[in-house]
Amino acid sequence: MADHALLASGRDADVYALDASRVLRRYRQGGDSAPEAALMAYVAAAGYPVPMVYDAQGPDLVLERLDGETLLASTLAGRTGIGAAADLLVGLHDRLHSMPVRFSADPADRVLHLDLHPQNIMVTSRGPVVIDWRNATEGPADLDVAMTALILAEVAISTDPQLADPARDGLDAFQRRAEPPRAGQLRHAVGLRRVDPALSADEKAALGRAAALVHTRVG
Repeated sequence: MADHALLASGRDADVYALDASRVLRRYRQGGDSAPEAALMAYVAAAGYPVPMVYDAQGPDLVLERLDGETLLASTLAGRTGIGAAADLLVGLHDRLHSMPVRFSADPADRVLHLDLHPQNIMVTSRGPVVIDWRNATEGPADLDVAMTALILAEVAISTDPQLADPARDGLDAFQRRAEPPRAGQLRHAVGLRRVDPALSADEKAALGRAAALVHTRVG
């Protein structure tokens, strides 16, 4: 991608500018982006805020280029308060979990993002937009809530006070507003994180401490 500017790099993907309206999201370890694109198209058709998908080929997704900044950046800069960010996060969970599933025969199952946290929400001129649907699946709604709480807790126990302190406040605010997940779904979320290849060995070793921070508030 020497001809295109690198806009961002995540744990498993890089995002390049293609032009003023499109970006290329490329997964470094390969894979098939078609299922992710299909799910994004499905939730978009139901009115859920996601980037427009222009193309999906192998590990590459061509997506709408969004303006604005992440909810994390907006919160750290003081442009969005902790409470407002938590309200937005809970609202996005509720909206996603209100739509019917595509495949599951279990009437209790919902569409799950499984990586819905402030760095995967863009605050744009058209409102909040949820990005990075790589982990999305179907299942019980409180698994999604437990995963978000666990990810916030992972940051809250980190050694960086510039991130840890806001994450702890954000976790408290999120869990005051969200319907508490079942303890079994927290254990499920921990299990999923333990096998996530994007996490380092140190991050996986800290999952127990992070889960303990969440578990004190789990119903």
